[in-house]
Amino acid sequence: METNKLSDVKIRAAKPQDKLYSISDGEGMFLEISPKGGKWWRFKYRFNGKQKRLSLGTYPSTSLKAARDKRQQARELLASGVDPGDQRKAEKMATETALRNTFAGVAEEWAQNKVSSEKWTPTTERKRRIWLNNGLLPFLGSRPISEITTAELWNVLQRTQKTSGYTANRLRGMASEIFNFAMATGRAENNPALPLQGQIAVKKEKHRLAILEPEEVGKMLRAIDACQAAATTKAAARLAPLVFVRPGELRHAEWSEIDLKKALWSIPAEKMKMREPHVVPLSRQAVAILKEIQPLTGHCRYVFEGTKPGEPISDNTLNKLLKTLGYKGRMTQHGWRAIARTLLDEVLDVRVDWIEHQLAHSVRDANGRAYNRTSHLEGRVGMMQQWADYLDGLKAEGPAEEVNGASQEA
Repeated sequence: METNKLSDVKIRAAKPQDKLYSISDGEGMFLEISPKGGKWWRFKYRFNGKQKRLSLGTYPSTSLKAARDKRQQARELLASGVDPGDQRKAEKMATETALRNTFAGVAEEWAQNKVSSEKWTPTTERKRRIWLNNGLLPFLGSRPISEITTAELWNVLQRTQKTSGYTANRLRGMASEIFNFAMATGRAENNPALPLQGQIAVKKEKHRLAILEPEEVGKMLRAIDACQAAATTKAAARLAPLVFVRPGELRHAEWSEIDLKKALWSIPAEKMKMREPHVVPLSRQAVAILKEIQPLTGHCRYVFEGTKPGEPISDNTLNKLLKTLGYKGRMTQHGWRAIARTLLDEVLDVRVDWIEHQLAHSVRDANGRAYNRTSHLEGRVGMMQQWADYLDGLKAEGPAEEVNGASQEA
């Protein structure tokens, strides 16, 4: 039987025709040429009385010599009584299984499970993947997860601990969850992250900055009212203390979520940290601010649209405003939550469970059942109006010029 009939010159000279055709190299191998010019190497053989074909790659990505080597390997398998097609499927399955059993493979399944079970918001997923991609996957990703040792994980975490013990500790926690997932799915027998619990030195984290003295809160509110910031920025800064939601929830507020007639803002679960829908009663003052900004952004998706059309203000906009007003190192946007929590409880003597519920913290009844989003809504409506009136009182206690930079642009 004639073999090795083809050459690179003959292959390059083979032009596309109206229909698919092939040119033989011998011993079952041929080059298939499509009407569009694509060229595929094929190997034709018989196994257990059945005619079969095996793809050997495309030309020129797979050279003539490489295709012939693959043909020889296939013929050797046939001589040993092995179907080369079945062998390839088994090898592919083994490779896929090996990849699924690596730390990276298990970590991806674990992350997808978090997303599909709605335990992660898009923001949380983005942050966790950044940690994974920077702190764990470059060093452990290709390793079979069942072979990773405690010492190996410790050495990886030490790289991060040099710059941030807090992040290293979070990475250890993530790794522990991934190993637990591997154990649950039968790909590991132990969790090497467990012995490292409590072993990573973490510097005492500073609490998010917040000004808790009523007099100072009043000064800050007056400074915000007097600033010359962009209209959307100033409106968001004025609304923030009245609703004390998380900064991301505030800047992503959409007009479709707000009912000005009912004075309610309904935030969907996917935007909330706890993945539960949340209702924010709007005081008269909050409604007034929203009505002021409505002519400017009412046609937009976001209440506080930024400079880029279709996008909200950036996550740094309001913190930058506070710095401009002289509060660098003293107050962050998240601080309004601590301020509300403290003053509502200690000054206004509001029920703690109402406060916690309005902060969208997990609150349970006497039987351990989580309250739904409308629990104590009537009481919280009154609380939010009482809070807005209290803030107005604080603002009225002094002049607007008390904070340097109040008139600067932001």
